[in-house]
Amino acid sequence: MNHQTNLPIIGWREWVGLPDLGIKRIKAKVDTGARSSSLHATEVEEFELDGLPYARFKIHPYHRFPERFVSVQAKIEEFRMVRSSSGKTTNRPVISSAVSLLGEVWPVELTLANRSEMGFRMLLGREAFRGKFIVDAGRSFYGGKPKRKKKTNKS
Repeated sequence: MNHQTNLPIIGWREWVGLPDLGIKRIKAKVDTGARSSSLHATEVEEFELDGLPYARFKIHPYHRFPERFVSVQAKIEEFRMVRSSSGKTTNRPVISSAVSLLGEVWPVELTLANRSEMGFRMLLGREAFRGKFIVDAGRSFYGGKPKRKKKTNKS
C-alpha cells in the first residue's frame, strides 16, 4: 500500500540544534527502534530551585572534541526507567528542550545519560519525530552538514 505524505524526509543521522540548551548543533542518530530520545550528559548534579527538581550538567556536543562542553541546567520533568541498547535498565532524569531540524522547532523529552561509549552524543527516538518527518534509513544529513574549519598552516 502506498501512503502519500507531505512530511519532510530526514536521514538516519542529522545535525540538530538544542536552542534551549545553547547548543547550535549536535550530531544525532535518528533511531526508529528507540522510543525515547537521549542526550549525552556528564557531571549530572541534581538540586532544587524554587522547590522544583533541576539538573546541572555538561553537554559535550562534539565527539571529536571531548574537551569542548556547554554547562547547562534544566528542570527535571520526571525520572524514567530506560533500557539501553546493551540491555541494562537505569532510572534516568528526563528534561524537556526545543529541538531544531530542517527549519522546524518543537519540544522533545530527553533522558540524560552518559553516552561516551556510544557513537552519537544524542539519540533522537521515534516519539520525537513521529508525525513530523519520514526517515530515509539509507541517507544522512538531509539538513546539511556544518562547515568544517580549515586547518591553517603556520609557516
